[in-house]
Amino acid sequence: MPSYAGPPVASRPGEVTSTLRLLAYLALAIALIVLDHRGGWLHQLRDQASVITQPLWWLAGLPGRLGTRMQDDAVSRSRLMEENRELRNDLLIANARLTRLQTAATDNTQLRALLGAAESRGLDVQLAPILNIDLDPTRQRLVLDAGGSDGARVGQAVIDAGGLMGQIIRTTPAHSTVLLLTDPDHAVPVMIARNGVRLIAYGRGRGDLLELADIPLNSGVAVGDLLVTSGLGGRFPAGFPVGTVAALRTDDSHAFLIGDVKPAAQLDRGRNVLLLKSRERGTGNGEWEDVPSKPEGGETNGSAPEGSAGPQAPVADSRPAAEEPAP
Repeated sequence: MPSYAGPPVASRPGEVTSTLRLLAYLALAIALIVLDHRGGWLHQLRDQASVITQPLWWLAGLPGRLGTRMQDDAVSRSRLMEENRELRNDLLIANARLTRLQTAATDNTQLRALLGAAESRGLDVQLAPILNIDLDPTRQRLVLDAGGSDGARVGQAVIDAGGLMGQIIRTTPAHSTVLLLTDPDHAVPVMIARNGVRLIAYGRGRGDLLELADIPLNSGVAVGDLLVTSGLGGRFPAGFPVGTVAALRTDDSHAFLIGDVKPAAQLDRGRNVLLLKSRERGTGNGEWEDVPSKPEGGETNGSAPEGSAGPQAPVADSRPAAEEPAP
């Protein structure tokens, strides 16, 4: 034995036992592997063990799944908010366009009605846009975007598709002011279309009401009768609708009737009106011809001669006197 070699180490009993135990385990493992490979008798055992350990695997993967879901939810929420904002903006734009189209359709319908009324009556008219409106109880007036330079004249009658609206009382080169039928300072000679009874309709400061005063009890006026211009006084041509009798009542003296009239024209609606560019003049033989009206700025009262075959040529009557007896 070399001199440098130490004394032999005796084997410990515990190490031998451990080695034998390891060899026994290895042999048992090999035997189980061979038996399982050939017979498959451990397959059911593995399936049951997998079922038992499945909740453990689920709990182990829960934090990761929660993190992924929260991230996806945050991305989805931000994407949905952005899409919602875009859709809301698109909806606002679409609603604005739809409103504009509806307004354009309404204006188109009103223009068609105006032009249809002018064509059906064979009138020489001028279309004038409404620039401003004043419906104060003491001032029922319109401002038109058409003035003296456009052919508008003081005393010119203003109509719409429904009927008479009023008359021009003031003009400037660019604009003109219209006194509506419902103005407290306005009165218009009318007649009942059904029986020809002549009356005067007064404005009362309400956009939906005219008033007939001093109606004889035996005149035969009834609710629902249509009122048209009579042509008396010369301001308005005859035959234009003014309104419909809505109600009748006796006055304080019980000697006359007072009638409420619903205007035929849409005084509080529309964006355009028609200006009559010519008026009718009776020829004395039952025929009619159109003649240009003269510019009139003063206030004079006139009435048609009893012997004429129809209404006379217009005479300025921008504010008929309230005390004038009804024709």
